[in-house]
Amino acid sequence: MTLMFGIYPGGLGVTDDNHVTQGPPEDSGKITAALDLLKPSLVRGYVHYDDATVRAAAPRTEAPPAPHRYATDGRRLDLVACFREPGLDLTGWLGFLRDQLRTHGPLLASLQVTEEANHAGPGGDGRSPAVRDALVTGVIEAEREARRLGLDVLIGCNSTLDFSPEQEFWTDLGKRGGDEFREALDYAGLDFFPDVFHPIPADRLPVAVAGALATFRERSLAAAGIPAEVPLHITEHGWGTGPDRSGERQAEVLELVVGIVAERSADLNIRAYEHFALRDADSANPDPVFQLGLLRSDYTPKPAFETYRRLISTLGGPR
Repeated sequence: MTLMFGIYPGGLGVTDDNHVTQGPPEDSGKITAALDLLKPSLVRGYVHYDDATVRAAAPRTEAPPAPHRYATDGRRLDLVACFREPGLDLTGWLGFLRDQLRTHGPLLASLQVTEEANHAGPGGDGRSPAVRDALVTGVIEAEREARRLGLDVLIGCNSTLDFSPEQEFWTDLGKRGGDEFREALDYAGLDFFPDVFHPIPADRLPVAVAGALATFRERSLAAAGIPAEVPLHITEHGWGTGPDRSGERQAEVLELVVGIVAERSADLNIRAYEHFALRDADSANPDPVFQLGLLRSDYTPKPAFETYRRLISTLGGPR
């Protein structure tokens, strides 16, 4: 089975204390040049929603800025609608999702409804009290609007890993949404960064990666009653460089993880892999969270850039 390959074309992310990783600003020209070399099918962008921003008619937070500009030359947009609303009223949120579909239309390959709704830590939407209802009702409404507009776009959601026997998050989603949610869901995504936030010995990494993929499909998605026919997407994966974390090892880890994803793609119904990120937030910062890129923050390549270009060329489907 061939895979769709994508990448977050920015560099800035979030730290462990939920602050934006500071670094040089994004350079759209250098981003486009790098994407033209990589030739991914998908470019992943993030846009934040909250009612206060709407009321103030203020610019929305986007990462990278104006991500739709990179959905050219055979690339399509994987847009993540992040739910950062502290209130309980979902009226504006549902209108926001409809607006994203109308605005980006044919540029969209997929619309992810909420980001890591099970995760209240850095980068996740789990701190918002209504996030689970926002996810379930958002998937249903977005699927309905996409059909109304005649768009060829996949509607999905994602989470981080959960190894608990209870699988409370996914079990709850299944109960909240029922068959209507499951039928509207076109894919389920997984964000995972093995050996970044929690060290894993090199000889254990293959087992950890394979186990994470199987757990997500066979425990998490199964707990929500999501059938095997619903594809799994790897929506974020990366490995940061830094002191004692070489660029050569980053390339090895990327090849290892993508190889396992490709190997398990048929039996676990994995359709897409997206790398986080194109460039480092700041290559001068020793924290690996600042060095997740295939490029340094000055856009010069690390070894993993060529590795990913080759993997896309050999394992990817037609664009």
